[in-house]
Amino acid sequence: MQQNRSYTMRKIECISVFDMLKVGVGPSSSHTLGPWRAAQRWIAELKQKGTFDDVEQIHIDLYGSLSLTGIGHATDIATVLGLCGHDPVTMDISVIDPEIQKIRETKKLQFNGEKEINFSIESDVKFNKKFLEFHPNGMTFRAKLKNGKKTSSSFYSIGGGFVVKKQRKNASKKMKKFMEFPYPIEKATELLAYCKAENKPISEIVLENEKSLRTEEEINAGLKQIWDVMLESMFIGCHTEGTLPGGLNVKRRSFEMHQRLIGEEKYDSPEDWITAIRRTEVKFRQILKWVSCFAISVNEVNASLGRVVTAPTNGSAGTVPSVMMYYMVIENHKATFEDMKRFMLVAGEIGSLFKKGATISAAMGGCQAEIGVSSAMAAGGLTELLGGTPEQVLMAAEIAMEHHLGLTCDPIAGLVQVPCIERNAMGAIKAINAAEIALESDATKAKVPLDKVIETMWDTAKDMNSKYKETSEGGLAVKVSLSDC
Repeated sequence: MQQNRSYTMRKIECISVFDMLKVGVGPSSSHTLGPWRAAQRWIAELKQKGTFDDVEQIHIDLYGSLSLTGIGHATDIATVLGLCGHDPVTMDISVIDPEIQKIRETKKLQFNGEKEINFSIESDVKFNKKFLEFHPNGMTFRAKLKNGKKTSSSFYSIGGGFVVKKQRKNASKKMKKFMEFPYPIEKATELLAYCKAENKPISEIVLENEKSLRTEEEINAGLKQIWDVMLESMFIGCHTEGTLPGGLNVKRRSFEMHQRLIGEEKYDSPEDWITAIRRTEVKFRQILKWVSCFAISVNEVNASLGRVVTAPTNGSAGTVPSVMMYYMVIENHKATFEDMKRFMLVAGEIGSLFKKGATISAAMGGCQAEIGVSSAMAAGGLTELLGGTPEQVLMAAEIAMEHHLGLTCDPIAGLVQVPCIERNAMGAIKAINAAEIALESDATKAKVPLDKVIETMWDTAKDMNSKYKETSEGGLAVKVSLSDC
């Protein structure tokens, strides 16, 4: 790290690439992964207070959006799995159904895997339509102790798997992690200024910040794990047929799409699969089909309580990997880990700009906060790999979001299926288009800076009617019902 910089180091909210790209279980980062993590945090609180061993009864209250779409998002199941001590990153997802079924039948759960307590999912998880003031995704864990006393703790799932506690306004900064980054960034203009001052691409600036948190070996290992999960989710989705759970009877489409596209190519692993796709000599019309297939496959896995990477959310998990896969199998057959690393570093940083300046929670900002942000992330990452300047990278991200502004979140039956799965494909195509437009533009003369579109997105989110914010109370969610399917 250089020591002769003219700018001053300052404290800033620390959002790592690994905060924006997290391994988790579907179908939703805010409604599944967040409550799962909240349950784990509550257990940690009880242990810290020395009251864990005294817990005799547990009750969970889910509020607002967590309640209105909780069944479709498996919020109750995720919360219970967290209470049982399972971790979404490492849990064998094949045992989820039998574990939940056992709890339903025996009316007992193994609290953190350590002690058995009486528990009924049907009566001890309560869905409350009331919205808590602090955030639409609120939940409260309550416990009765051996001495008859009661204890409770509330958490808020704010999108992307992030979970916070309520704070007084004058203490709100305590909600955020702070770190003296070598390149503190809150706005795109600051990121661009560092790139110019250091004569470095965005990925190198972001890498220096990451290196203040962990070694480069750890960064590489973490990004490799993220890509492995992304690739595996695409592979599983493309090789799994049938109908998605939940009652909408949505047929998996990526299986047949993939069969038609891959033809007679043979392969034995996800890595060999990439080579096989390259051998198909993709024609122009097939490009859109392949990208759509990649995106849809991830979100079909997500809809089935499969393991995906939040990018920045589970509902938008298919956009970023499908665009990276596009680069690997269509744009550059010689793509390496270093290319993937640069892509993820740029994508993660762009996502963090939206989280700092607006939101990545559909319950706060509609689907523009999920698909819109993921499309901007993918557009930026692709633009750098295609040789774009930092200005063009930020322009591509701006273009992608500009054409998602106002996108509502209206999942039918609260399931992350219709229209969510297709929207990932649309977001991926828009990301590629945004990158191509930016690369053909003089980005130094962009009419709409990225910071302005982030501000506009947040203003739009605040103006949006609440029924279009992941409540299933408006849009397609009220035009189409389970009975129609």
